[in-house]
Amino acid sequence: MAERTTAAVDVADNSGDEPLTAQADQSTADGVAKNRERDTDRDEAQESDGAERPEEASPLELHSGHKLARRYRLEDCVTRLDGFSSWRAVDEKLRRAVGVHVLPANHTRARSVLAAARSSALLGDPRFVQVLDAVEENALVYVVHEWLPDAVELTTLLASGPLEPHDAYQMVSQISSAMAAAHREGLAHLRLNPNAVLRTSTGQWRIRGLAVNAALRGVSSDSPQRTDTEAIGALLYAALTQRWPYEDDAFGLSGLPKDVGLIAPDQVRAGVHRGLSELAMRAFANDGATASRHEAACTTPEELVKAIGEMPRIRPPEPSFTAPPDYQRTTYQQGAYGRPAPHPGATQAVTALPPPLQSRTGRALKWAVSALLIAALGLGSWQLADALMDHDNKSEDTDQTQTTDGGDKGTPAPKPVRTLDIKDAAEYYPDGKPQHAEDAKLTYDGDSSTYWRTYSYTGGPVLAPFKEGVGLVYDLGSKQSVSAADIGLYYGGDRTSASLYAADSLSSSASLGSMKKIADATTSGEKLKISAKTPVQTRYVLVWITAVPKSGPDEFSQAGYKQAITDVKFTG
Repeated sequence: MAERTTAAVDVADNSGDEPLTAQADQSTADGVAKNRERDTDRDEAQESDGAERPEEASPLELHSGHKLARRYRLEDCVTRLDGFSSWRAVDEKLRRAVGVHVLPANHTRARSVLAAARSSALLGDPRFVQVLDAVEENALVYVVHEWLPDAVELTTLLASGPLEPHDAYQMVSQISSAMAAAHREGLAHLRLNPNAVLRTSTGQWRIRGLAVNAALRGVSSDSPQRTDTEAIGALLYAALTQRWPYEDDAFGLSGLPKDVGLIAPDQVRAGVHRGLSELAMRAFANDGATASRHEAACTTPEELVKAIGEMPRIRPPEPSFTAPPDYQRTTYQQGAYGRPAPHPGATQAVTALPPPLQSRTGRALKWAVSALLIAALGLGSWQLADALMDHDNKSEDTDQTQTTDGGDKGTPAPKPVRTLDIKDAAEYYPDGKPQHAEDAKLTYDGDSSTYWRTYSYTGGPVLAPFKEGVGLVYDLGSKQSVSAADIGLYYGGDRTSASLYAADSLSSSASLGSMKKIADATTSGEKLKISAKTPVQTRYVLVWITAVPKSGPDEFSQAGYKQAITDVKFTG
């Protein structure tokens, strides 16, 4: 059965981005892989299962304004429980909000919290709220993680009702896939509940507290995959029914009736999607919960991913169109086209036609119209005959012989434009400071909603001299004739400038001076086309951005000069 005792948990962070003037140090302290800048979300603020929990005084004399590592300034205490506290803080070096868990270094769980945080940081999966730092110093252990203020907890979403089938399908698909990836790396969550699942403003689902939440509370499991799988089933059950699938109330949701046992979601609430109801039941296997009568139980997140893949895809609802009150049908819409045929024997009202012109003026008007029509027909016939005669004369002229494709015999036909396949991509950062290198492949995946983005800089539009530029290098698989690039941009405004270079490899550190420049261009819109005067033969192409527009704060980063690439296509 899912864990019943819950308490206030972690704070997540608001991934602001690296300012131009404070860009040098992004490595995490004490062995954490690196300080990743990620798409923003909120971390877990406070769980509640309806029971009051006594607040345990922390032995740490921490207060608002206290600074850790001369960098992280504590702002608001969100949780103070069982010897640790969780805070919303500010990273003064990178000027962004973060979340911080703090506990004494001699705490019985300090070592396990450090280990869990470092393991989570090394995973580096953007579907999880990222651990940015994990440090032990001055008799304290603290874990710094993303703060994501624009994301909404599943708890909050369910307060207004169950999710639509498509939203529930997206949630369970993304959460199952993320947890399957974590378990492949040996990481479990063990406290996966509606407070730990967030939906961003872009519709992405993120998980916070991977490994860390359980370590902070000393939670363990003999079968971690089974525990996380049943937790995903409980999330889906709650999303479909707005009920918690156990007898006790939790997370603002009512539990199931006493002594009834676990019943399928489509028996709890009318209109529940049958396939999702079956999927939720397959995730339960303990404490009297039975799996679907027709399908085997899913005991790991990987098995849930496979079961979801075998389901028919659930598409979003079609947008409905409501005509405004003053909407008037056109003449064509008022006609019979597209209307159902009348039933046999049914009488249709016939619209009365205006009476024909019977007066002398009417007869004169009809004759005038007829004369104009005859004159027009005669003129058209004469022009057609003249054109045909001219064509025959040209055909007899041997110097004007046409080729079969319509071009002059002496003029070569233009070669058709061909879109070049992209086989691979990598971020190019010769200064050793990448932006979001793991997202390079999202720029040619055919999905305009995915992207690679830069940090948000304090100076611009031109990035130099603090940073010469940012870019991506693409592998076309073999040497190709490259004539142009069409680049989709996330931010419009004054201005985006970029150049194309012929590179020798996917190396992120090759010298720009060793590459051949193909062309450059500038735009203030969300599309940038760079065209070469003459095509260049190359296998690798660098898109090098040297100026970016200024944009306000959003769910990804703070206000500043920034850009993101959604799609890249090369033609030749």
